[in-house]
Amino acid sequence: MPFLDHLEELRWCLIKAVISVVVTSIGIYFFSEWVLNLLVRPYNDALKALGSTETQKLIFLNPTGGFMIRVKLSVFVGLLVSLPVVFFQFWKFIGPGLLSSEKKFIPAIVFFSTFCFLAGAAFCYYVVLHFGLRFLLSFQTADLVATISVNEYLQFITMLIFVFGLIFELPILSFFLTKIGLVTPPFLRHYRRHGIVGMVILSAIITPPDIFTQLLLAAPLVLLYEISIIVSGIALKKPKIE
Repeated sequence: MPFLDHLEELRWCLIKAVISVVVTSIGIYFFSEWVLNLLVRPYNDALKALGSTETQKLIFLNPTGGFMIRVKLSVFVGLLVSLPVVFFQFWKFIGPGLLSSEKKFIPAIVFFSTFCFLAGAAFCYYVVLHFGLRFLLSFQTADLVATISVNEYLQFITMLIFVFGLIFELPILSFFLTKIGLVTPPFLRHYRRHGIVGMVILSAIITPPDIFTQLLLAAPLVLLYEISIIVSGIALKKPKIE
């Protein structure tokens, strides 16, 4: 396929993915209050676990703040709901580089890509935010009380959820890189220590500046690296992508 035809194919894949996200986001907007309550729940649970008896509400600082929060949440959740379509369009664009015998695995790859991302998002919501917020809010005192804007809070947790979702894609990335011949299980084992150190540094960069949250990201990263070695071994048994 000529280069310009590749660009045209990429353009249509992006358009279809964006349309899916936009349409889904519009539908999610009607449930945005429920989504907001769901994402605020870890904050309220953390306050209750710390024995807080005072009401500490999240605030917005301008007249349009409440509306814009609903819009941003709708787009964020719309993206999560549209992941199967987004991943399908991505792998559809990659498809021409696959062997004909491997194209039949695209639906399975789309499924596992979506599953891994949502698994990472769920791990962040139920584990990282559960313990991380308790740790961060535990520094409150009688003279030091957290007054947090809803915009900053949601930006904080949606960033973490998105990052953990991407991190959990590591086994899928390992599978693909093995298929195109860039990595092998011996290569991953040989550079295991380098990879772990690099991932710990990465976790320190992309997470909030506290050691507790960074460790909560570094631990699954190490586990996912080991899983990626196994996945690479499975992928190596199949013919490489031409």
